[in-house]
Amino acid sequence: MEPFPVSAVTLDLDDTLWPFAPIGARIERTLHAWMEQHSPQTAARFPIEEMRALRDCVVAEHPQHAHDLSLLRRLTIERALRDSGEDVALAEAAYAIFFAERNRVEFYPDAPDALRRIAARVPVAAVSNGNADLAAIGIHHHFRFQLGAREHGAAKPEPSIFHAACARLGVPPAHVLHVGDDIEMDVVGAASAGLRSCWINRDRLAWPHADVRPDLEFASLAALADWLDAHPSSAQEHVAA
Repeated sequence: MEPFPVSAVTLDLDDTLWPFAPIGARIERTLHAWMEQHSPQTAARFPIEEMRALRDCVVAEHPQHAHDLSLLRRLTIERALRDSGEDVALAEAAYAIFFAERNRVEFYPDAPDALRRIAARVPVAAVSNGNADLAAIGIHHHFRFQLGAREHGAAKPEPSIFHAACARLGVPPAHVLHVGDDIEMDVVGAASAGLRSCWINRDRLAWPHADVRPDLEFASLAALADWLDAHPSSAQEHVAA
């Protein structure tokens, strides 16, 4: 494909910079261990699988909060404490345990250096449906800002969250490259909002759609950094804007 202008990058987080599955499993184990120590009735009533089922139930009961994963986690913890006859005031401390584990990430090996290289070329903004905290993780200095579904009020693939990020960047959507792993949320969502898209396809999956395709596709974030390095004129449009 011919190079195209990239004045800014919006970047997904979970499963783009780090795998989420190990984080989710560790959150469950750590939160359960904390409950065993501080709220044993809750730990007995809601072992890991039951707590997971309770969270699914809370999510189904509150579709209006589907974009706010932090709130849904808090509601789940409060419900578990209440239903097991424990003190709901423990929810704050339990959520702090969740927050700490949520932001203890293990990056894909290529991701930290690739992020540094990309951010040195163009402005980067995080656009995520998740509730990772860039400051807690320690990478906020690479980003102009972080826009989450909770703060925005709607989640990807809604066009409005992409447009809000472009507006804050001061760059028209056609000159913004959205980078992410999720076919529907990231690639189709970005394309529908008028952004360019880059699919980080680490698992080398087959593309499922005939009517829309990513503008770029790489097996790693490092490969995207290489592409930007190889096409410096594409990544310098923002200088003149």
